Amino acid sequence: MAVLSRCTEDPGAPARGHVLLVDEPRLLDASTARRRIAGHLTELDVSYPTAPSTPDVALVCDAPEAAARLSGQGVPVVYLHCRHRATELPAVPAVTRLVQRPDWLSERPTSSQQPLNAVQLLAPRRLTRNRSRSGCLVLVSAYEADDAERADFTDTFLRPAAAEAVHRTGHCDVVCDTGFTAVRKALGPVAGVRVHRAADVDFDALHAAAETFLASPTLTAVSLAWARNAPLTLLPPLGPDQRDLADRLRRLVPIEVAEDARRPAVWTPHPGPWGPLEPDDDDRREAQRIARRVRQLALVPTAF
Repeated sequence: MAVLSRCTEDPGAPARGHVLLVDEPRLLDASTARRRIAGHLTELDVSYPTAPSTPDVALVCDAPEAAARLSGQGVPVVYLHCRHRATELPAVPAVTRLVQRPDWLSERPTSSQQPLNAVQLLAPRRLTRNRSRSGCLVLVSAYEADDAERADFTDTFLRPAAAEAVHRTGHCDVVCDTGFTAVRKALGPVAGVRVHRAADVDFDALHAAAETFLASPTLTAVSLAWARNAPLTLLPPLGPDQRDLADRLRRLVPIEVAEDARRPAVWTPHPGPWGPLEPDDDDRREAQRIARRVRQLALVPTAF
């Protein structure tokens, strides 16, 4: 990260506050959280992923080293643990520590650092899908997997699943957070497939336009389907955290895991599985609430 220095402000200009956004770009849930909160910070000066001057506050999403560096520079940090973990959360220096943990995951491990405040799922700003939808969105998070596991997943499942998606729905958008180059090369021969890096594409919009949705067991995938009351089929989990989330989710709602993309159930999921976890309007406002915390800290540092 570049060395930060204070910029000269116009004394006659209204105070806006300057916030630096930092995430782990290889992690789907971190990119999602950063974007969804940033969408409610329009009245602040926002920098990403580095700042030309010392920010008033930093919002850091699953990037503990950046949080430590910024805290060491005297920047107040609002830290969000974005992804589901089956083990204890890492200790992170920050003035405010949050963990994305919906009520139905309330028994998850905590951090030795206190306080740690749980927040609900971060919903997309748009809560509806397109009236006319086509194609398939496949949302892959391979952050936890090593190179061999990612390669095996791509060869044995992702490539045939993408081909099946094109056959059934006409076209397929594959979004991945880690291993983008290898996935794009592996899926290149499959006609009708487009591969995107998660950090570079609006997958909220892709989901709104897609007829079917297959996704790794992540809080991003759950938040999209949950907030929009849309069907979801889970991809085979990669790593212990995804396996834990998939197991917990399937105990609550009727969701298939697509072990074999040729099975009809993969493509005809339950049309509205979210009854037991049905959100109300307030549940969908978590991103706004976090943005409000950041805004208060940027404009009135003593608020915390």
